[in-house]
Amino acid sequence: QVQLVESGGGLVQPGGSLRLSCAASGLALDRYTVGWFRQAPGKERESVSCIRSDDDSVWYADSVKGRFTVTRDSAKNTVYLQMNDLSPEDTAEYYCAADEWLLLSKPWLAKFQGQGTQVSVSS
Repeated sequence: QVQLVESGGGLVQPGGSLRLSCAASGLALDRYTVGWFRQAPGKERESVSCIRSDDDSVWYADSVKGRFTVTRDSAKNTVYLQMNDLSPEDTAEYYCAADEWLLLSKPWLAKFQGQGTQVSVSS
């Protein structure tokens, strides 16, 4: 059974940092392009970042560029999203998704998706 499990969310003050993890079981995550997306209450889903399966090239939404970093640890079968300089606008449920052919603009359409982890940024 394939599972993606996100962890690392929590409550943090503005300017703080969090590292989200997307741990996979039942599939070799390094064979998949992995995307992160988020959804805040009352807002549409937003694609945040992506790391490709073939060359580990990365992509970031303009809203997070320079603050978020996506990396892959193949030995741990996990993808990470390091989030720095967080602001209240980053508050959302964060999800990871994986597919051989991930649609960058809509990663929520991927073959596999986790259950999400909540990130709250507030003073």
